[in-house]
Amino acid sequence: MRVPRRPRLLIPVGIAIVALVIVLYIFAGFYTDYLWYDSVGFSSVFSTMLITQVLLFVVGAALMVGIVGGNMALAFRVRPMFGPGMFGNAQGADRYRLAIDPHRKVIFLIGMAVLALFAGSSTSGQWKTWMEFANATPVGKVDAEFGIDLSFFMFTFPFLRMVLNFLFIAVVLSAIAAALVHYLYGGFRIQTPGGVHASRGARAHLSVLVGVFVLLKAVAYWLDRFGLVFSDRGKVYGASFTDVNAVLPAKTILAFIALICAALFFAGVVRSGGMLPGVALGLLVLSAVLIGGVYPALVEQFQVKPNQQAKERDYIDRNIKATRAAYGVDNATVRQYGAETEAKPEVLQAESSAIPGLRLLDPTVLSPTYQQLQQIRGYYQFPEQLDIDRYKNPATGKVQDTVVAVREMGAPPAAQSNWINDHLVYTHGFGFVAAPGSAVDGGGVPSFNEKDIPPTQALGKYEPRIYFGENSPDYSIVGGTQGSNPVELDYPEQSTSGQKNNTYAGNGGVPIGGMFTRFLYALKYGETNLLLNSSINADSKIMYIRKPIERIQAVAPFLTLDRDPYPAIVDGRIKWIVDAYTTSDAYPYSEPHSLESLTTDVTSSLQPGVPQVPRDNINYIRNSVKATVDAYDGTVTLYAWDDTDPVLKTWQKAFGTIVKPASDISPELREHLRYPADLFKAQREILTQYHVTNPDSFFGGQDFWKVPEDPATKKSKQPPYYVTMKMPGVTQEKFSLTTTFVPNNRQNMAAFMAVDATADAKNAKLEILQLPSTTTIQGPPQAQNTFLTDPTVSAQLNILRGSGGATDVIFGNLLTLPFGGGLLYVEPVYIQPKDEAAGRFPTLQKVLVLYGQRVGFGDDLETALKQVFGEAGTTQPAEQNEEQTQPTQNEQAETPAQQATVSTALGKAQKAYEDAQAALSANPPNWQAYGTAQAALKAALDELAAAQKAATDPAPSPSPSATPAASGSATPTPTPTPSTPPQAP
Repeated sequence: MRVPRRPRLLIPVGIAIVALVIVLYIFAGFYTDYLWYDSVGFSSVFSTMLITQVLLFVVGAALMVGIVGGNMALAFRVRPMFGPGMFGNAQGADRYRLAIDPHRKVIFLIGMAVLALFAGSSTSGQWKTWMEFANATPVGKVDAEFGIDLSFFMFTFPFLRMVLNFLFIAVVLSAIAAALVHYLYGGFRIQTPGGVHASRGARAHLSVLVGVFVLLKAVAYWLDRFGLVFSDRGKVYGASFTDVNAVLPAKTILAFIALICAALFFAGVVRSGGMLPGVALGLLVLSAVLIGGVYPALVEQFQVKPNQQAKERDYIDRNIKATRAAYGVDNATVRQYGAETEAKPEVLQAESSAIPGLRLLDPTVLSPTYQQLQQIRGYYQFPEQLDIDRYKNPATGKVQDTVVAVREMGAPPAAQSNWINDHLVYTHGFGFVAAPGSAVDGGGVPSFNEKDIPPTQALGKYEPRIYFGENSPDYSIVGGTQGSNPVELDYPEQSTSGQKNNTYAGNGGVPIGGMFTRFLYALKYGETNLLLNSSINADSKIMYIRKPIERIQAVAPFLTLDRDPYPAIVDGRIKWIVDAYTTSDAYPYSEPHSLESLTTDVTSSLQPGVPQVPRDNINYIRNSVKATVDAYDGTVTLYAWDDTDPVLKTWQKAFGTIVKPASDISPELREHLRYPADLFKAQREILTQYHVTNPDSFFGGQDFWKVPEDPATKKSKQPPYYVTMKMPGVTQEKFSLTTTFVPNNRQNMAAFMAVDATADAKNAKLEILQLPSTTTIQGPPQAQNTFLTDPTVSAQLNILRGSGGATDVIFGNLLTLPFGGGLLYVEPVYIQPKDEAAGRFPTLQKVLVLYGQRVGFGDDLETALKQVFGEAGTTQPAEQNEEQTQPTQNEQAETPAQQATVSTALGKAQKAYEDAQAALSANPPNWQAYGTAQAALKAALDELAAAQKAATDPAPSPSPSATPAASGSATPTPTPTPSTPPQAP
């Protein structure tokens, strides 16, 4: 039945239209990508990646098609000359051949096209491996076993493995394809009886292919010798005793045996029969089993395991040295630290000046506070986790830790959400918010020194608009107008319209004024409004890929980025600062770890919008690049922070001058650079084991540490903290990144670690204070338990929780500081209403301090410190002995007047709390009344503390002349301490 002419014409027309649409979408994707790279000034990166991937695709596809297709063509060429039915009726292979033969060219071309697509895609996906090989930079160190520069293992070895795997696949596919062609065209047939009958040409062809495979196997055996530096057979990663003394010689022997076997297979070309190939196959399999498997297993079982510590000592030492060097912890200094529990007065006097300015505000707690007090309008947004930086306090002129954030654009109100508002009106955030980390006002809220809209600019003048940030919209169209009127919402103001509009005048974004460009972006986003909207004009630009991490990852795909970008006011602009790492998984002997597992702690879940770090294993990392993204125009700048890193040097050869030298960093930017948190987390995980440098001690593992759980949440690992502090023996305070360690299976303190967070890559050294293993100094979880079980603390926490537990008590970051020859714990305590409808947010109310066994709990840090150390830097008397602390028969009970005073103070505290709740519940919240209530609550708590102190102080002793006989009364007895603390109403 013939198909009518018109439908027959529609089929190719339809196919052509579909193909045209696909090509158009592909072109739109490529061209818009080019426009984006050109707009940020990194078009060379786009062209380098594109050309490299295209060339690798072509080379991989051509090689695979040439090898497999050539062998198929050769098999067809040497086929026996016969016609259909030569072996009887058309059946079996003849039947398949008769069906395929008329279409063999089409089938061959389609098959080769599919093979080329897969092979080319796989090869182009290995562009990073190729570029590292082509631009390899010597490391300057050699490995411990072969004496070869480490660059061979990091850059050359992975490429050789990639080429070898490609050739293995090509030869195996060639053998399968050639065998299929020989079978279809009679090169060999399966006969019964008699087995397989093969023609001379088929036998010779397949013998050569198998010989080539075995020859590649010989090369693989030889190359595997160098791969032993990545072995995981022994106690630690890297070549073990068995690898060096059994596997290494076995691989060498197997390589020569494989060469002999390959020669035997090649001999099958000129000598008929299956004896030589059979001998070769048997020899290859037998030697692989006995020499490659059984022999190393026997050495491991009978030589190593009975004496593993002695046998593996040298190889453990190699692993320790390589791992410490690869993770940058080989310069870590370990000092023994006594950790006193009683501080000497002169020591306190010398160190007390560093404590009052200690950061108390916790960036993981205060986001709701910033949101409520500085959001201004509901469409603005602050991140879930704020950041720590350093700024000069305008009031004191002193540089101090500061909690910072930017007011980003969230989303339009739900009722006003539409394409125009989403993409043309609500385009950017506005303003920088900062508060000194050690100061709060009378209500317990941060004392903002940079705030409001328009911004106060107390930290200097700067461009406040945030077009590029962590929560920026997917894409925005900026620079357009409605007639002569600006379209973009700039910021709210008290006027008839309630807002001030703006037209973007910066250099960021891709020009989208031309109709053709608008058409391509309409295809990219599937949005016809990009073509039809009248507000888009010749000056309009489209902004996309706006998150700092995504922008840097696009222009520098060879870098791994820290998950915590932070904003800073630099040279009159808000700039996002991002730490970038170069990594490798091919550093010989270095222990591999998942970067995700190394850097995950309780703060990771607070950054949902930030891309997760790769799960790939790494065993080398350097903070080699500092990157910035301008929040106004999106400019990306890369600086070589560690210019000695061979991985960075390799990529600089590949991509040219996209990374600027560190000397180009401006002085103002350098003031805000800091040691990266993710690198520090990775290094502390490595140092839980690799602080032990003696191989025998490492083998036993008795001194291994772990990172303690977070005391506040009881989850995961306690995060490291940025804080300005002094290390023992140092007179200068430094902005530092700190962490603690506890022994395995215990919670007492094992060590404290800090690094100068302001130092450059060459001078930043990890300093570890190791506590004596014979003492039991409290670790962070134990310190938290001490706080919670202290009677005075427990009683006042109950007051803070209010009647019926209406208030949540939130514990902030538990800071650990070396102080006075011991360890000082400082923890802020926040409260917030449980009722989520009350516009709740945390306010700082109390500060906990622990030194030794002494607990302080005050309204501020100074008060808490005085409770622990006494006035004027002097310690309180030592703890009383058991006889002094036990009540006696002569001690009198609490007086009615004292009970009345406590009851009155509790009533005032309850009233102040209720007034604060009422102020919060108002719509809008009455912040003035709330501050007054908080001040009243503080006064009530002070009155309660004074009453408790009066109850515990002994009555004054009589004068020596006032004897019982003369006075006619009994000797006055001291007022006892109440047996139970007063409870909240």
